[in-house]
Amino acid sequence: MSWAGAHQINIEQYRMRQGYRQAAHFSGMNHTRLFPAAAALICFSHLRWHFVYQRPQHLMARFAREYRVFFIEEPVATDAAEPWLESHAVEGGIQIVVPRISGCLTGPEAGAAQRALFDRLLAAEGIRQPVLYYFTPLALKFSDHMGASLVVYDCMDELSAFSGAPPETIGLERALLARADLVFTGGVSLFEAKRHLHPNVHAFPSSVDVAHFARARTLRSDPEDQAPIRRPRLGFYGVIDERLDIELIDAVAIMRPEWQLVMVGPVVKIDPAVLPRRSNIHWLGPKLYEELPLYLAGWDVALLPFARNESTRFISPTKTPEYLAAGRPVVSTPITDVVRGYGEAGLTRIAEAPEDFVVQCEAALREAQQPAGFLARVDRALGQMSWDSTYARMRELIRCAA
Repeated sequence: MSWAGAHQINIEQYRMRQGYRQAAHFSGMNHTRLFPAAAALICFSHLRWHFVYQRPQHLMARFAREYRVFFIEEPVATDAAEPWLESHAVEGGIQIVVPRISGCLTGPEAGAAQRALFDRLLAAEGIRQPVLYYFTPLALKFSDHMGASLVVYDCMDELSAFSGAPPETIGLERALLARADLVFTGGVSLFEAKRHLHPNVHAFPSSVDVAHFARARTLRSDPEDQAPIRRPRLGFYGVIDERLDIELIDAVAIMRPEWQLVMVGPVVKIDPAVLPRRSNIHWLGPKLYEELPLYLAGWDVALLPFARNESTRFISPTKTPEYLAAGRPVVSTPITDVVRGYGEAGLTRIAEAPEDFVVQCEAALREAQQPAGFLARVDRALGQMSWDSTYARMRELIRCAA
């Protein structure tokens, strides 16, 4: 399994729940084209489409309104001797493409096989001079020869700082920055780190589908696995990995045994055995994007209990505005983009030490009892935020750069 391929965990569960259809082999023959008159956009992602629904999915769903979008995931090992592409379409006509490469192939041989697969894909689809849209510089290993009408690097995370990142990530990012026409960053901290490395860098912090998450303000039913959990509930959803401060979660659970900590999300890149197991900590596993408002509706406070380490130095959590849109008071550790974007505006409480974190959670619980003033501030702050407006600004920059 590749480094980011760890996100493959629980994919089969997602596929079954979403009515996933078994994909066919791509042979380069008799392959039905989608929107043949439209220009192509090839997106290279380190996150799988069916993992967690966040920035890549929000943006590509919108790019698909005017492009033939091919969403290229990281390779998956297969027992077959010959490499092949698994390909299936999702809503909106986006073509999800997964390279299946023999586990016996490594290094340059695996890269050569992947390069050959995509050359055949381009030829079969009649793709010439597509927009190349990179979320990961690792894809440059097999795509640096592709002609393009435009090259976009969307640096949503500092991937080189993540646990298990290949040493080559930094060098490949330099090469991608040298080739890119346009660079987007997933937050202001990343913008500040990258703006001196390229002449055309633009900050696009995480946005939010306000209407989707605002449903949590009026929903009254609880999901089956959350319903038996007592109140008050303090919740988190997201990927559970090295970015989460597990010691903080455990300390809060010990100091306030009457509080119920609800943890929603897939566990990746860390051993599940290290997660604290206490009667008031509830690990509910991954949920679909459509289900998240149902869980949020049953929480009193939403948490951002991130560790302070290299992997969280530049993060701009998408869940911050999502929590707020749901009408939940938020308590976070001092992540720079959360402090700047929400803490200083009085929308999110900030604390780091367990004792301080508990104090802020107590204040948030009191605020949850009389939310009118808080909700008014939230609605004013989120009034101009949407993935549609983010996409529109990105699209204009792409038009100007083309």
